[in-house]
Amino acid sequence: MSKKEIEYQIQELKAEYIRLQNDLEKLESVGGNVGPLERQITEIEEELKSLNQKLREV
Repeated sequence: MSKKEIEYQIQELKAEYIRLQNDLEKLESVGGNVGPLERQITEIEEELKSLNQKLREV
């Protein structure tokens, strides 16, 4: 994977992360089930860590 591809994936994940955080806040405010969103956010955080590590290695 090239540096540009990794950077692009990181930007996409960051945008998704922000969207999920906003959804999570809305769901919390109405007392909804936030478990699935929290899991998605955690998965994105792990993927971002992995991609950032790959970026340092490239």
